[in-house]
Amino acid sequence: MTGQTKLLYTAKVRTTGGREGTSRSSDGRLDIRLSMPGDERSGTNPEQLFAAAWSACFESAMASTARKMNITLSASPVIDAEVDLNVADGAYFLGARLNVHVPGVDPDVARKLVDAAHQTCPYSKATQHNIAVAVSLV
Repeated sequence: MTGQTKLLYTAKVRTTGGREGTSRSSDGRLDIRLSMPGDERSGTNPEQLFAAAWSACFESAMASTARKMNITLSASPVIDAEVDLNVADGAYFLGARLNVHVPGVDPDVARKLVDAAHQTCPYSKATQHNIAVAVSLV
């Protein structure tokens, strides 16, 4: 990273009980029960939270990138994020797919926008070379 870093925000969340516990943010805006994937009890799981956070951030990265590229978005893009929890040889790992729909934009232009957003989205950067990710234009 070049230049001086400016801290924009710090999320503070306390989790107790792991995948079957609770998570609560320091400001109280997030207060959720956690459960294992596929569990019938109420609650969400880390993979769902990650998919929600990444897709929201990705859509914002697309909007910012569209402004820089002078692309008019006639409607909000839709991102269907899929995060996989895998296991092989006793080791757990993630995989992900972002399926992006950009209504009203020429497919070639949309592809350039999606590729550029994937280079700027902080979540995309964090996963780069760490997990298998496929970004598709649908």
